[in-house]
Amino acid sequence: MRIAVVGAGIAGLTLALWLRRAGLTCTVYEQARQLSEVGAGIQLAPNAVRLLDRVGLAELGFVAVAPESLDLRRWDDGRVLARTRLAAECRYRYGAPYLTLHRADLQRLLLDAVDRAGVPLRLGQRCTDVVSTPDGPRLSFSSGESVDADLVVGADGVRSAVRAFLVEDQARFGGVMVYRSVIDTDQLPRFDAPRVSVWLGPGHHCVWYPVSGGRQYNVVAAVAMPSQTSQPIPVSWRAAAAPDELRRAFQGWHPDVAAVLGAARDVTGWGLYDRPALPRWSRAGVTVVGDAAHAVLPFGAQGANQAIESAATLATCLRIENDLAAALARYERLRAPRLARVQAAVQRNADDHHLADGAGQCARDATLAEGTLRPAQDWLFGYDAEAGALADPGLVDSTMTTPHGEYRRR
Repeated sequence: MRIAVVGAGIAGLTLALWLRRAGLTCTVYEQARQLSEVGAGIQLAPNAVRLLDRVGLAELGFVAVAPESLDLRRWDDGRVLARTRLAAECRYRYGAPYLTLHRADLQRLLLDAVDRAGVPLRLGQRCTDVVSTPDGPRLSFSSGESVDADLVVGADGVRSAVRAFLVEDQARFGGVMVYRSVIDTDQLPRFDAPRVSVWLGPGHHCVWYPVSGGRQYNVVAAVAMPSQTSQPIPVSWRAAAAPDELRRAFQGWHPDVAAVLGAARDVTGWGLYDRPALPRWSRAGVTVVGDAAHAVLPFGAQGANQAIESAATLATCLRIENDLAAALARYERLRAPRLARVQAAVQRNADDHHLADGAGQCARDATLAEGTLRPAQDWLFGYDAEAGALADPGLVDSTMTTPHGEYRRR
C-alpha cells in the first residue's frame, strides 16, 4: 500500500513507526526545510508512554522526569486542593510511567527511531491540495510536485491542508491566551520534589513541571479572554511576548508563582485554537490524525497523548483489516467516541480552572478535597489503544479499561 503521511510532528512520526510495526511502509512529507527544536515541555501519560515504548522509544526515561505527583493549588494561599500520586502509582496501576520532558527531546527520539526504521522523510514539502482520482488520492505540494497514494494521512496540525479535503471548517479561537517559558532549575525556588504544579485562579491558571532530565522547568500560564476580543491574538507559538506582560497578568498571586514567573526571560505568547468535531474522519482514501483530526485544548495535557493513541489505532486497524475502507471505518468507530469523552473532560477542566472566587469555586474545592483524581482517571490512563483496536468492538467498551490494560467485557 502506498501511504503518504503529511507532517513530521509527534503524530506523523509516531504513525510512521506504528505503520512499520504493522508491516506497512510510508513516506513522510514535512513542510519545514529543516527540523529544529520546537515548543517547550510536554506531559506524557501512561496511555501514550506504553505505545511509544512498543515502537522503540525506551530511551524516554533518560531524558524525561517521572514527577511524584500532580498538585492542584489555590492561586492566592497555595493550599493544595488535590494531589494525585504519579510516579510509583502509575507504574504499578497502569504498567507505564507518567513523564514530563522537553518536546525537542521527544522529537529527537522519534526522528532517530524513524531513521533506524528506514522511513523516508522528505523536507520542504508543503502540502497545498488533496484531490481524488480514479487511482486514489493525489497530493500537490508548493514545489509543484504531486504524489499519488492509496492512503493519505494528514498529520499537519490544527491548520491542516489535508483536513480541508474532508470538511470545510476553520480553526477557532479557544478564548485563552497562553504564555510559555523554559527556565533553568537553578534560577527557581527549591521545590521539595519534582511535581506537576497547577495553580487555579479567577480567569487564569499556571502550570509548571520539570523537563530536560530535571535541569529545566517548563512554565505555562493561561489567561482567559473574550472570544470576540478586539485585541490581536498571535497564532504562532513562536511569537515573542514581554515577560512583564506575563507578570502583570498574575499580579497578586502566591509568592511562589511570582518567583517562578519573575525568573522567566524568554517568553512566548499565543492564542489557543481548536477545531469542531469532525463529521467524518475519512473519505476516498484520506484520513487525519493528531490535531488535524482532534485539536485538544491543553486543559488536561492530553493533546499529544491522544495524537499518539490515534496513530497507534490507525496503524493497527490497517494491519488487521484486509480492506482499506473497513480499516478506516474501524479507526473512526474507535476514536470518535473516545475523543468525545476526552474533549468533554477538557471542557470541564477549562471551566473549573478559571472559576472566580465564590460559590462555584467553593463547590469545586470541596469536591477536590474529597480525594485524589484517581481512580477516576482509569478510563484515560489505563486505556491501551492497540488492544482496543485489536478487540471486537461489539464485546469491549473501548473507552474503559481495568488496571494494566485488561478490558472489561460488557
